[in-house]
Amino acid sequence: MALFFYRLLLLIALPLIVMRLYWRGREAPAYKLRRAERFGSVPAGVAERARGGVWVHAVSAGETIAIAPVIERLLNEQPTLSVLVTTMTPTGSEQVRRLLGDRVAHCYAPYDLDFAVERFLTAVQPKLALFVETELWPVWLARLERLGVPAMLINARLSERSMLGYQRVSMLARPMLDRLALIACQYPAHAQRFAELGVPDERLRVSGSVKFDVELPNDLAARLANWRAVFGLAGRPVWLAASTHEGEDEIVFAAHQRVLQIQADAVLIVVPRHPERFDAVAALAGPQAQRLSSAAGVAPGSQAPSIIVGDTMGDVSALLGLSSIAFIGGSLVPNGGHNPVEAAIHGQGILMGPHRFNFEQVCDLFAQAGCLHLVEGADGIAGQVLRCFRSEELRGEQAQLAKQVVADNRGATDSLMELLRPEIARITAQ
Repeated sequence: MALFFYRLLLLIALPLIVMRLYWRGREAPAYKLRRAERFGSVPAGVAERARGGVWVHAVSAGETIAIAPVIERLLNEQPTLSVLVTTMTPTGSEQVRRLLGDRVAHCYAPYDLDFAVERFLTAVQPKLALFVETELWPVWLARLERLGVPAMLINARLSERSMLGYQRVSMLARPMLDRLALIACQYPAHAQRFAELGVPDERLRVSGSVKFDVELPNDLAARLANWRAVFGLAGRPVWLAASTHEGEDEIVFAAHQRVLQIQADAVLIVVPRHPERFDAVAALAGPQAQRLSSAAGVAPGSQAPSIIVGDTMGDVSALLGLSSIAFIGGSLVPNGGHNPVEAAIHGQGILMGPHRFNFEQVCDLFAQAGCLHLVEGADGIAGQVLRCFRSEELRGEQAQLAKQVVADNRGATDSLMELLRPEIARITAQ
């Protein structure tokens, strides 16, 4: 009955859904493209390549980057396997193309509307559905169950806040979770929360976080050398603010002004979380800033800014290689924070605000090791940045600690592959 009312509510809200999509297109032009895919219309070529294979859904860029090594392993072991990767955001779409290219089929996932999901599944006809981290939708799972298609949640995480949300709508959430054949959680705390929602132990596993298995890009050294040359960064202390949200940039820029009072040649690289904010953040940074996109075609050494705005897609992981210490956004405002592992892979200290519920277990690992530091306000950020800049010994110690945490937590891809191989064997045997 709860699912019936959910479906009815979404249908009534359809005009608002369409209006919201068009509004997002005004803010971020990429949302204007491929709108039909969001209502279940799969391009013919994509449907043909995807049909009868594995459907992997990763919401946005972070989930796509995290799950790419697993998909690579699947394809290396089963070269003829058809894999469709869907996302909800243009940033996720861009990462699919960048990381996996034409090895997979790709389109946007449909909204959780009956007609859209039915159209999508009729075109794709998956034999297995894998949802990454937290992305679950009631109609998707109900339709998959009706078709006899197993669905799994992999690299799953469930914060205390999300668990309470599921409990509030338990009449809808419980049947949805019951339709999952397996939930492979990142940490025991996540598995415990799913258990509290009624998922039996036999359908729960703890496989670790695949974010620790992400490798640095092969062309990293060349990209870093180019940026250092173009922006005149050689010998200058650099810090980076990654995935900032509205309300954080002002604090970050104020912190940088405090840093400049002591370290006049310091450089801040700020990378907004959402592309539609690039222009606003660049304007907020003022005339002392240059945009990363301006690096193309510029003679080396012609720019020496004190602030660089990362306004290109998919570069934050590489840009972290330029910095000595990184602030991870979404943590000064109540968004729950973003993934600190990419900074740790580069071997640097990590700064985060108090809002870290999206990655609480991961953050705890780095905090306990002594390489993740809680900061609040511009003074707190500036103090930690200057502390890092002053001491080469401290920078080396933080690098060693961060890399050790990453090394100690690798292996989730292997664990997931062990869980997935029986299902993949079933598909390839048909």
